[in-house]
Amino acid sequence: MVREIEFRDALREAMSDAMRDDKRVFLCGEEVAQYNGAYKVSRGMLEEFGPRRVIDTPISESGFAGMAIGAAMLGLRPIVEFMSWSFSLVAADPILNNAPKMLYMSGGQLGCPIVFRGNDGAGGQLGSTHSWCVESLYANVPGLKMIIPSNPYDAKGLLSSAIKDDNPVFCLESERMLALKGDVPEEAYDIPIGKAVVRRPGTDCTIVSFGRPVHFAMEAAETLAAEGIDCEVIDGRSIKPLDRETIAASVRKTNYCVVVDQSWSFSSVGSEVAAEVHRLCFDDLDNHVHRVHNDDVPAPYAWNLEQEMLPNTRKICEAVRACTYNA
Repeated sequence: MVREIEFRDALREAMSDAMRDDKRVFLCGEEVAQYNGAYKVSRGMLEEFGPRRVIDTPISESGFAGMAIGAAMLGLRPIVEFMSWSFSLVAADPILNNAPKMLYMSGGQLGCPIVFRGNDGAGGQLGSTHSWCVESLYANVPGLKMIIPSNPYDAKGLLSSAIKDDNPVFCLESERMLALKGDVPEEAYDIPIGKAVVRRPGTDCTIVSFGRPVHFAMEAAETLAAEGIDCEVIDGRSIKPLDRETIAASVRKTNYCVVVDQSWSFSSVGSEVAAEVHRLCFDDLDNHVHRVHNDDVPAPYAWNLEQEMLPNTRKICEAVRACTYNA
């Protein structure tokens, strides 16, 4: 049965389904148990699974991330919630120096099947230190996977696949989308990690994006359609692995490409996507790949400045026009 539920509820269903099916799965993080999660993602899970499997931790990201990595190495399958991915920077050593490298360093003896999840990017006037977009920081490290769902259906299916994966998986969510509603099947299902999807078919320009900015890309595509520019919108779903084939197939059809990435531009995911498009579609492109990123400033607190700093519909429209008109 398909119902309309919120993004946060889709995440909870994925975790609860996994915990019912596999006794090795547990959830830990700040306020995930008695408080039902800072954003109510884990509401009701303590009552169903008890305090040994839904664990409130001290305010020590490095401590509980390291504990969970040790548990994964010994055969459990932890889900670690960071209240914000900004706070994960405190745990950078264990999550980047241990989890992704353990299988390699142990010669295949010690795996690390663990999921790290939480809110990524500007959450709405949270200030510079709580608005980090960590994808370009963490995707650089070998040995991990990274998913970034843009809607409730993908949130449930991708997180379900992540929990079953034998590798460390980083799930980047958005506080601004937790109340977003969408159609989600009641039964469990998986979405393969590393497979993008065409959200809107088009013929004139390919727009590639991930996570929350996919919605801005869709809005821009509708605006541009009224001007006679038919954009195809690709939702990457997964940053690592990156579905180069789906992106390249679209660009070969449209001959133009704009990448929308909520990270800062230098050494970003958008840079990597643009490089791959140039490599795979060099003879098909009628202009260089254009990119839309956060402005190169720390996230402002003021609402109007924050919105101007982020990728938005206006900036995407301007990039598509520059790409297609100035070929």
